[in-house]
Amino acid sequence: MRVLIAEDDELMLRTVEFRLKKDGHEVILARDGRDALQKIDEYQPDLIISDVMMPYLSGLEIVAAVKENSQTPIIILSGMGQEDIVLEAFRLGADDYLTKPFSPNELSVRIKRFAVVNQR
Repeated sequence: MRVLIAEDDELMLRTVEFRLKKDGHEVILARDGRDALQKIDEYQPDLIISDVMMPYLSGLEIVAAVKENSQTPIIILSGMGQEDIVLEAFRLGADDYLTKPFSPNELSVRIKRFAVVNQR
């Protein structure tokens, strides 16, 4: 699968990138929301993983923009205590979320669910 990761924390970005590449996915990196939307248009990923809080555009704005004309699955990454933001992400069309910190193994399992759906 082609997966776009939108994350402004370099350590988190590299950790997720490492795990996804290890699992055999093609990975596209975006370090802010504006860059993420440009790369989504350019690469048409099969799955998007987005942090909520990023420069220029938030993860919520990414969800709203993508779901306006696409059914691309989106997993939102959020910090502890952001339940209202997670609920808003689901209202806008997010497909799943993980609370930071999270296990890379758990992320891998959640991504595999979307890979099975894409193969149908």
